[in-house]
Parts: sequence; C-alpha cells; structure tokens
Amino acid sequence: MNDVYRIIVNHPQLISFWDFAEQPGQEAVAKGPFPYPLTEMAGPIERVEDGPFGAAAQVKLGQWWNLPRHACPELNFHGKDAKVTVLAWLKRENIPNRGCEAIAGMWNETEKKRQYCMFVNLNIWDSADQVCGHVSAVGGPTPGYPYCMTSAIGSTPIVKEEWHCVAFTYDGQYAKVYLDGVLDEREDFNPYLYDSGLFDGGDDGADFTVAAVHRSNEMGNFYTGAIGGLAVFKEALGEDELAKLCKITV
Repeated sequence: MNDVYRIIVNHPQLISFWDFAEQPGQEAVAKGPFPYPLTEMAGPIERVEDGPFGAAAQVKLGQWWNLPRHACPELNFHGKDAKVTVLAWLKRENIPNRGCEAIAGMWNETEKKRQYCMFVNLNIWDSADQVCGHVSAVGGPTPGYPYCMTSAIGSTPIVKEEWHCVAFTYDGQYAKVYLDGVLDEREDFNPYLYDSGLFDGGDDGADFTVAAVHRSNEMGNFYTGAIGGLAVFKEALGEDELAKLCKITV
C-alpha cells in the first residue's frame, strides 16, 4: 500500500474507493467507510498488472459495472447543497472514438434521471477527448436543447495509452474538472457556474454506474481502456489536495 493509497482510504471525506484488485468475475468491493460492491454486467472484466495501485481493470467495449441506487444511499448526491468529488485513474485504449465515454456517476438519460457523472470525450461545446463533469438539476435535457448541456469541460485532450488522473468536483456553485491534479481551465466552461444543485431522482432514480450510462433505452456511452482506481468523496476537494492525490505515476 503506497502513501497515496493510505491517504485516500483514510480521507475524512471519502465515501468509497475501488482499487479493482479483485479477480475477474468478482464484485469490486470499495475500501473506506462504505464498502459498496460494483457488479460486472457484461462478463468478467480482465485485470492487468499495470496501474497506479497495482492491478487495474481492463474494460472492453460494452463492459461496465452497476451498483443499484437503493444499495448506495451515500452516493445519491442531490439538492441545492450537493457536493461531490469523483476521482479516477484512467489509461484510455488507443482506438477511434465512438462517442462520449462515461466514467462514473448517477446518470440515467433514458428516464430523465440525470444527477451527476464524469465523462471523457463528451462532444458538446466544441469539445473532444477532454475530461468533463456533467451536472443536472432538471434530470432531462437542458431546456432548448435535445441533450443535457450543463457541464464543466477542460481544455486539454487526454492522451491515450498513458495513465492520467482525472477529477470532477461540484460544490453547489461551480463544477470543475482537473487533469493530473491541475484545474484544466477553459473560458466559460471550467470552472463552470451552475448554482442550481443536482436533480433528486427519488426512489426510482439512476443507479450508480461505472464505464457506461443508460441512454436511448439501453446502456451506452461505454468507456474503453484501463481503470486503476475510482474514488468518490462527499466534498468538493480543492486543487492542492487533488494534486497530492494525483501524483502517482505508472
């Protein structure tokens, strides 16, 4: 266990941290105060010894994890006072982009139950390959648009076949995204002013999903590549703290 791993597991604001050290076919059980189990939904997900904390999950196109909403109440961020940080270590596969790629969050587009989710390559507002933090107070599309358009979007493309630490924070006022511990500033979009809070999906709202979201009546927006760790915190961590957590290199 390295120093950053210890800091994450013992962080006072941590909800859950998944290191994906389990064998393929097993539930990925979180470390930290809430040991929520992620269930593989499209066959066993391969593990490789190539990650910031040792083993990493090698996600093929169409694979993802699910955590039912009722089983993870601490991940159900909603309301005007909602605050959250989603932090992940990614190594994107060097394949042609197939569209936006979901990393993790509670985000169901089909049933208009969007709350929060981190993506890469979101493909709105002239973006491609950057880290993005989607937020919604309405659940459905942004009024006047066919899709949800409210998102913090960075300016730097995430290079494929390299490990990078990506983060998305929301503090009730601003959504922000970070690349390798640095606020990836972009005029008008990062930081992104959004003081409306997060949608309350109710008892039948979105599940917490990793590497995909529900959209167009089926799972989609699949992430392809390695995930070496995923952590969710109940506060919007600042740049200094994220820089410390993202200093691991592989």
